[in-house]
Amino acid sequence: MRRLLVAVAAAAVGFLLLSALGYAVAHPKATHESVVRLLWCAVPLAAAVQFAVAVARTDPATRPRDGMDAIGFGPVRLSFLAAASTALTCGLGGAAALLAYLELRGDLGGTPLSGAAAGALDADAPLPWAGALTLLGLLPALASGACVLALRPRGRLRSGRAASRRGTPPAPREPSRGYAGLPWGVAVIACGLALEAYVGRAPAPAPDRLLTLPGQEGGTSPALLGGWLLASLGLVVAGPGLTHWSGALLAAGRPGPVRMLAGRILQEAAKPLGRPLGVLCAVASGALAAVQLYGTAWDRSGPGPFGPLTGLGAAVVMACATATAVTAALDTRRSRARTAAALLRLGIPTSLLRGAAAVRACVLLAVLAPLTWVIAELTTLPLTR
Repeated sequence: MRRLLVAVAAAAVGFLLLSALGYAVAHPKATHESVVRLLWCAVPLAAAVQFAVAVARTDPATRPRDGMDAIGFGPVRLSFLAAASTALTCGLGGAAALLAYLELRGDLGGTPLSGAAAGALDADAPLPWAGALTLLGLLPALASGACVLALRPRGRLRSGRAASRRGTPPAPREPSRGYAGLPWGVAVIACGLALEAYVGRAPAPAPDRLLTLPGQEGGTSPALLGGWLLASLGLVVAGPGLTHWSGALLAAGRPGPVRMLAGRILQEAAKPLGRPLGVLCAVASGALAAVQLYGTAWDRSGPGPFGPLTGLGAAVVMACATATAVTAALDTRRSRARTAAALLRLGIPTSLLRGAAAVRACVLLAVLAPLTWVIAELTTLPLTR
């Protein structure tokens, strides 16, 4: 099911890239608009790559197991196996996107949907196959490369394997430092907000450096968008630290069994769970800001500010960010399976484990939801004044 979802995300991203290519071919003089359309595809592309890496990381087939080294499948080869599987999945999604794109343009014919979106997809211009195949190969190449980097053996694993060959016990595991990125995340958020505030008060830039936004006269500087992206990046960097300190505050004082268990689990899962939660918060913040910016345009007569392809891109980003966070949560739950089984054997009631899970979810929601709303409000202040 997870691989199927990756293929669906890859198909959606491939369809967006092909649509941008078709527009560029059909409008050779609109270079600026073509570049902007292609750049907007980078966000769904990055979201799909992150989701593909999260799925490859949680795939049981790519985890090192006893006896795999004897048949030549160590951690390095398993990472390349996961990369190949991810590339194949994304490639299948790209092939489906190509078939759907050609069918909606009317290039295949013979079905009721043939040519259903010929006008929106610029069917009057021929599709350059070299450019189409190059764009469709971006996601498999980026996703497989990211899988190799994310799943490569770490230094602690290599040292542990070497120590086991020498017959000496491996070095003790270092404590988690999931909170280390919190100061950097706060600093990046502050830099993004400061950049927006500074550029928002500056004189209007040259006309060729404007980005059109509904509800504004003329346009806005790309530096405002850069500040927005910096603030979103700060949320991603601060995600593990926020998760860690949420667990630390939850377990502070004299906690009961539920609070203690929930807080310790949050601190332990800060690193694998915090980054996807930070990405989800950044995407939600961007969605709230976009709704606030484009809300005035929805009330006007005429075409809406969001076209079908823009809606598709936003849906891909939201779906991939949510699926990545859910995948990370399920993976942390799977990694605690032995601990949960040991607690149940000791007589711990199941209601305590469920209560701890509910407390963790409520605490994360209480911490991250207001922060997401505040960042969205602050990033849109220079754009709505």
